[in-house]
Amino acid sequence: MSRVPDRIPPGPIKLTYEDYVNLPDDGRRYEILDGELEVSPAPSTRHQGVSGNLFGVLHGHVRDRGLGRVYAAPIDVILAPTTVVQPDLVFVAAGRDTIVMLRAIEGPPDLIVEILSPWSTQRARVAKAALYARCGVRQYWVVDPDARILEVYELEDAAYRLVGKPDGAARVRTVLLPDLEIDLGGVWV
Repeated sequence: MSRVPDRIPPGPIKLTYEDYVNLPDDGRRYEILDGELEVSPAPSTRHQGVSGNLFGVLHGHVRDRGLGRVYAAPIDVILAPTTVVQPDLVFVAAGRDTIVMLRAIEGPPDLIVEILSPWSTQRARVAKAALYARCGVRQYWVVDPDARILEVYELEDAAYRLVGKPDGAARVRTVLLPDLEIDLGGVWV
């Protein structure tokens, strides 16, 4: 016979990383945003193609210059006990290796890249942007494969400021990786 708890916690229950690791391995993409479970379908082939192309550019540049590490989803990023995300791409600068653990990245990386899918637009632009800024992620990129736009946001006073919105075949440079020039024309193919 199960025992009834003496006390029931007030308000909604907030999930943690410990709850997260016990979720089923069923092919879905799970994240916990401020204690709330978010479930997403697998990304589209276009999404994956753009992710792979952008990873190749970032990874090659960062690796060749010893600037840190670039990771691609699926990778857990634990930003708080009740916040576990799986961004599409993550960059951790050299000298910040202490946040890279065997189980996950535990702390705010320097860059998070989210590639939009039709179902993720609102979450990426509002909920995740606010969460990443609050947790101290220095730069946030929102990539829209359908519109062929890369939005670059920089952290300023605990909020993001849009510093660039190149599109099409533009060439992109950022403050975070100043020697990297990204040819967006090669990202969308």
